[in-house]
This record gives sequence, C-alpha cells and structure tokens, in this order.
Amino acid sequence: MIRCGWCGSDPLYVAYHDLEWGTPLHDDRLLFEFLILEGAQAGLSWITILKRREGYRRAFERFDPAVVAGFDEVKQAELLKDSGIIRNRLKIASAVSNARAFLDVQNEFGSFDSYLWRFVDGSPIQNSWKTHGNIPASTPLSDALSKDLKRRGFRFVGSTICYALMQAVGMVNDHTVDCFRWKELGGSDE
Repeated sequence: MIRCGWCGSDPLYVAYHDLEWGTPLHDDRLLFEFLILEGAQAGLSWITILKRREGYRRAFERFDPAVVAGFDEVKQAELLKDSGIIRNRLKIASAVSNARAFLDVQNEFGSFDSYLWRFVDGSPIQNSWKTHGNIPASTPLSDALSKDLKRRGFRFVGSTICYALMQAVGMVNDHTVDCFRWKELGGSDE
C-alpha cells in the first residue's frame, strides 16, 4: 500500500495519515481541536503534537471551546506545569483567546464549520501533487483565511498554520496521486 512519503512508518503517524488527514471534517469540536493543535505545532513537528494529543484533550477539556474560553490566569498557570502538552505561555494563552473568538464565529455563522468551509465553497479542493515536495506551505486561500481569522481576534493562525489546518480537516486533498488515500478522498485521474 502506497502512502504519502511524509508519514513514514511510525504507527501513530500512519494511523493519522490513513484515518484522519485530509478527511473532510464538519464537527465544530473537532475543528476547534485541530485549530488549537495546529497552532501548538508552530515551530515543532506534527509528530510531537500527535504524541501529546491525549494530553491536550485532557488539559483542554476534550476541546470544549465554551469551557476553554473560561480558563483564567490560574488555570493557564496550571497548564504551564502540565507535561502532557507543549508548555508555552503564548500558545496556551492563544488557545484561550482563540476559544473566545471561536465562540464569536459560531454565534455569527451558526457554526465554525459554516464559517470555515465557505472559504472552499463547501467542497474540498482536489489537488494532484506528484510528490510531497510539490505541495505548497501556504496558498492565496490560506493567506485569506489567516487574514480573516486574525481580524476576528485569532492568534497563531499564520498562513502556513492555516494551510496545515485546511489539509488536516480535508478542505484540500493534498495526498500525493500515488497515495491510496488520494482517490479515496475524491482525487481523479481524469
């Protein structure tokens, strides 16, 4: 079975690649999880975050944005001592402020899903990359998403992070054409 070259052989990475990455996602709680995890990844490898994912789920109340939005300074100080997550003051504070901005978006659009997926008119963009090296780190679309999220008060949402989010939640199919998941997720040779 051929997979995208980036996932290697680590069982955690392979499972993430095979079952999650690029699969269209419309559940607000899971979208919030990916938003926070992608921001936490800034400057780190994705496998570092995957290995701490359960720690993040525990520490951030299963990624309930209404609960995370209420994390006060005391709770944030506790999180800085939690070895199950990346203990970075700015990233923890941004998760809390992003939860508040996330709730504002839900109130305005009915769901974060409705807000996010409008950037791709509700359907995944089907790319046809031959190698992982062809895949961009950002696009004009991720630039637009980043700019809009920042305008709404989100942090740790630069264009590269936004593109990684778009890939993770299936807004773009960036599996390489030789990967078995590319066709499963709508890629076509035509």
